[in-house]
Amino acid sequence: MLQVLACGAVVFPGLFFAFRRILPRVFPHWSDADVVLVSERLVSSIHAVMATTAGIIVVSSCRDNVIHSRHWLATYFVIRYGVPYMAYDLLAMYLSHYHRFRVKGHKEYMQHSLQTVNSFVRRELLLVLHHIALLTVLLPVTLFFRNGKGDFFVGCLFLTELSTPFVSLGKILIQLGLQECWLHKLNGGMVLLTFFMCRIALFPYMYWMYGRHYGIPLYAVPPHLPLSANLGNCCILAPQVYWFVLLCRKGYRLYQRSRRSASPPKVAPALPTDAPAGGDAVPSTSKNE
Repeated sequence: MLQVLACGAVVFPGLFFAFRRILPRVFPHWSDADVVLVSERLVSSIHAVMATTAGIIVVSSCRDNVIHSRHWLATYFVIRYGVPYMAYDLLAMYLSHYHRFRVKGHKEYMQHSLQTVNSFVRRELLLVLHHIALLTVLLPVTLFFRNGKGDFFVGCLFLTELSTPFVSLGKILIQLGLQECWLHKLNGGMVLLTFFMCRIALFPYMYWMYGRHYGIPLYAVPPHLPLSANLGNCCILAPQVYWFVLLCRKGYRLYQRSRRSASPPKVAPALPTDAPAGGDAVPSTSKNE
């Protein structure tokens, strides 16, 4: 078991360490905070591509019988890469938080301490709880409580990572100063689309596929499921809805800002043709007007 977990425990920290060594050579003007942030995002994107690929394979293989069809990747990926990645990502998020505040000159961030860890947990409480829940809930459910059923739904949960590369790309483009380019705007649209489809709409789809298997309508699926299953889905879905609302608000603010920057500047009124050439005839341009 330890050898299996070591597979992901070596891959993701190893990639993170490699990016932290390579990026300063490519971008020597970047601070430690910039390097750590981009390194974390690149590793997250790599894991997301792996998880999405595994999810597509599992879902496409188990569509005919969503309850009893099996695929080895459903359990294999969770153990070898899912669990180690979640543990690594907690550490990477903390390091990103630490270096960001250290660069800003906060005295308490001159070295690691319980205070810096506590500050990170308070600022990123929802993300920390999300990772801990996946470690303490997803792993036991995947290994012990499914009784070999529901590989299809495990594959669907892998697909929630599809939006992660687009979220990461957006942050990297901002880091490179390309937030005004067309690629950043296109990527923002992809973030909203993939996040909604694979993190929110995916849950009604899973309920619909479950009802289709048993020949019951969608509205009758929740009473048909154990209460624990419904509560678990709600606990996973609730933060996704919250983050999607935040993304929509941010997208709307960026849209409003781009509209204001694209609108032509106001032109001062022309002087009357019969006005004298003296300075007293020039309209006032004070900030109060």
